[in-house]
Amino acid sequence: MVADKQKVSRLLKTARGQIDGILKMIEEDRYCIDISNQIMAAQSVLKKANGEVLKAHLEHCVKEAITQQTAEEKLREVESIIEKLL
Repeated sequence: MVADKQKVSRLLKTARGQIDGILKMIEEDRYCIDISNQIMAAQSVLKKANGEVLKAHLEHCVKEAITQQTAEEKLREVESIIEKLL
């Protein structure tokens, strides 16, 4: 992985902390809307982490494959990820 490992790790640890907090909120029978807001916040952090990984993949792995004229497989991978994101 060529993404900024510290940044991605920090984001994922933040999401983990948020998920632990959400589980505690559920155990405490907290208000549904508050729980939903926290779930959306965790999703946002996960999306940001995923964006960092994908950005690094495009900037390094895909660019390298293009220069080596082996881009077909990398482009299919990116297409597959885009389909999943949509």
